[in-house]
Amino acid sequence: MANTLNIKPSPSTDPPRRAGLALGLLLVSAFVVVLNETAMGVAIPPIMADFGVTASAAQWLTTAFMLTMAVVIPVTGLLLQRYTLRRNFFTAMGLFALGTTLAAIAPIFELLLVARIVQATGTAIMLPLLFTTVMNLVEPDKRGRSMGLVAVVTAVAPAIGPTVSGVILSGLGWRWIFLIVLPIALIAIAAGARWLRNVTPTSHARFDILSVALSALGFAGLIYGLVSIGEPRGAKGSFGIWLPLAVGVAALAALIVRQLALRHTDRMLLDVRVFAHRAFTLSTVAIVVVSMALFGSLILLPLYIQQVLGEPAHVAGLMLLPGGILSGLLAPFVGALYDKVGPRVLILPGSIVVALAMFALSTLGGETPVGLVIAMHLFLSVGTSLMVTPLMTTALGSVTPVQYPHGSAIVNTLQQVSGAAGIALFVTLFSLGATSGTGTPAASAGGVQLAFLIGALISCAAIPVAVFLRRPTQPESAESS
Repeated sequence: MANTLNIKPSPSTDPPRRAGLALGLLLVSAFVVVLNETAMGVAIPPIMADFGVTASAAQWLTTAFMLTMAVVIPVTGLLLQRYTLRRNFFTAMGLFALGTTLAAIAPIFELLLVARIVQATGTAIMLPLLFTTVMNLVEPDKRGRSMGLVAVVTAVAPAIGPTVSGVILSGLGWRWIFLIVLPIALIAIAAGARWLRNVTPTSHARFDILSVALSALGFAGLIYGLVSIGEPRGAKGSFGIWLPLAVGVAALAALIVRQLALRHTDRMLLDVRVFAHRAFTLSTVAIVVVSMALFGSLILLPLYIQQVLGEPAHVAGLMLLPGGILSGLLAPFVGALYDKVGPRVLILPGSIVVALAMFALSTLGGETPVGLVIAMHLFLSVGTSLMVTPLMTTALGSVTPVQYPHGSAIVNTLQQVSGAAGIALFVTLFSLGATSGTGTPAASAGGVQLAFLIGALISCAAIPVAVFLRRPTQPESAESS
């Protein structure tokens, strides 16, 4: 793996092979933890039956996971600077394994919810850890291939999560979703103890309590408000929608001001000066757009397949599986192409394909053949595959090495926020379209068409952005803003 990834000389005394093992272990571990993020959706009905909870309460198993990710990921920029690779890895996988164990044995719903929060904390640390390690260890002209493998984690694992859980539920209980994952997590921890070494640099960085508080309040408020938009009126809670959104936006504005005030100190939580790099800003905008399309379609297509076509949940998962597999197969090849041709040649056609696929999905109806639905999803998967790896590589490759942890934390946080926004938008538009009819499958199909049509129009915003993207020029020698 070291030769394939072209590992840079490590700041430690470990040879390149050791760094290659570190990346391989991080890739496998991250795939497992991210797979678990979307695995609970299909398991909601049996969990409701076992614990006697309502759908709105059970949905918190997913909502709380997203909220925790949004709160913890911004803090990882500082964690990755301050602590070693081994310490961050064992913290992430230890928390994930603990949460998985608690979830598997939870006798009451409240403990299961706590377990999901613990799981999410580990997942939130693992994702930026993977990105930052790749940026530190892999040569700039070979990062596309490595980030292609990372895309298998960030794009494919969430896509096949519902399918995997659906297959497990077809023959076993919902606890087996955790019981099957737990041994893999424990093996990863054991492998880390044996092979993982500190191959990334650290620096002394101090926590700023006010920044952490503003970040938690801002991103949690934003995610909570966005997720609440798609919930039924009676499930929105006493805070409603707009109060959390307003608090979130205000806290984030204060966070930005605070970070700029701390820019000459070692107390910055997030270095917002990464947005001074044009390629980072443009790539991040496109990442937000494609994440909205990806996560929105992942939540809406299963609803369409079940409520309009009348197929069971496990069939819906299997229908989306080919797209997930295709994304996984394409990601390494797209990464290798990036190293040769740069970002624009891939991202521009990819953004066009995503927009066309969304327009095609806006024609779905009650009589659409199953094969055509699968083909449309495959078309969308091709477009997102052409975009995800080049965008991530361009964004993080355009900042200075000292900014890698901050850039990674910002990109991953915005992915969570835009994913939540995509889910909220698609579900809300679906509900509006469906309730404007008679509640029949035909009315639900109208909601699906409306959601994908608006999604298609939003997806078009990535096309002009792609025109201006260029390969980052020698980011290692760039000066911080």
